[in-house]
Amino acid sequence: MNPKQITEDWKTLTADLAIRFDSDVPDLNVVLFLIGVQELGKGRQKFSKRQKEELMHIAVCRLLSELGYYQLEGHDEEGWPIWTLLKKVDNYSIMEQEYLLKSLVVHYFKEEEQ
Repeated sequence: MNPKQITEDWKTLTADLAIRFDSDVPDLNVVLFLIGVQELGKGRQKFSKRQKEELMHIAVCRLLSELGYYQLEGHDEEGWPIWTLLKKVDNYSIMEQEYLLKSLVVHYFKEEEQ
């Protein structure tokens, strides 16, 4: 997917999420948090700051699993996903990281719609 298309799809996605959650247009961190909650599968609840960070990590692992960087190994005793790093993540600039994650987020939500 080309950068222009990703940018357009990202804007559409975040506008839709803002409407769905009756909130401001979310940034990448908020969207990662939402994906983490989705992947955890326990519904809406209060999370500590540390748990929120872990949810974002879950989202990043889930997204990067599409590229073969992580693999889901199972769940811990509390039901949280356990991911294993399969290969070292390439050194990307901050802008490249953001673009990569946004493109994977767009793909994630398109798959969820099907």
